Amino acid sequence: MSLSAVPARYKLVFFVPPTALPQCKSAIFAAGAGKYPGKGNYTECCFTTPGFGQFRPGPGTNPNVGEPGKLEEVGEVRCETLCVGEDVVSEAVAALKKAHPYEEPAYEVYRIEDF
Repeated sequence: MSLSAVPARYKLVFFVPPTALPQCKSAIFAAGAGKYPGKGNYTECCFTTPGFGQFRPGPGTNPNVGEPGKLEEVGEVRCETLCVGEDVVSEAVAALKKAHPYEEPAYEVYRIEDF
């Protein structure tokens, strides 16, 4: 198979309160994230690490945690997973935004190069 025929791979990374992690993982996995191609046929794969997020909600916001103008520090989980194909990462991000409890979910998408 030529490299041009191999779908692009992306890493989706997001940050979420631990209590909302299961619903977010279910949403992104239903959208096709977390599948590793190949003979192993692995699905629902991800890596999570605990940490702390910090934010100050601005005026006119309706934060899930805290109140506008007050600095908050909360326990969160960083979750990373593989998305094969631009359509899969786009659908996974859309699913994440629907499932995530925050007004503005923090997430990152990186294209993975094949060497």
